[in-house]
Amino acid sequence: MVARESVDPVELRESVAGTLGWLSGRAARPERNELAGAVRLTLRALEGTAPGRSVEVRVPPFGAVQCVPGPKHTRGTPPNVVETDPHTWLSLVTGRSSWQDAVADGLVSASGARADLSHWLPLLRFDSAGDGA
Repeated sequence: MVARESVDPVELRESVAGTLGWLSGRAARPERNELAGAVRLTLRALEGTAPGRSVEVRVPPFGAVQCVPGPKHTRGTPPNVVETDPHTWLSLVTGRSSWQDAVADGLVSASGARADLSHWLPLLRFDSAGDGA
């Protein structure tokens, strides 16, 4: 298996920053390619932060990764699955939503004993203006 190239933190931050207006309700949904890029980069960043193959994280239609240390899954439906939409995912990644609230509100489907990603989220923090750390 070939290791993926690590995510450039500047590229990651800039990609996600382009979605902040949408996440806060102050701007229209980003262009599809911009949104896809932000979701895919953040999924790769999670993969690097929580290496492993015990949980499959899905953000349709843009991507899925396997991550989190534990027993490796190789065939069929994984026993630990997290699935959500792009808006909720990026809200979790940026700390605009908490893991517990998103799961309780039904915005995240998390099944399996290892499917709690609260330890690894958020991946990024932005100040209230959306441009700081």
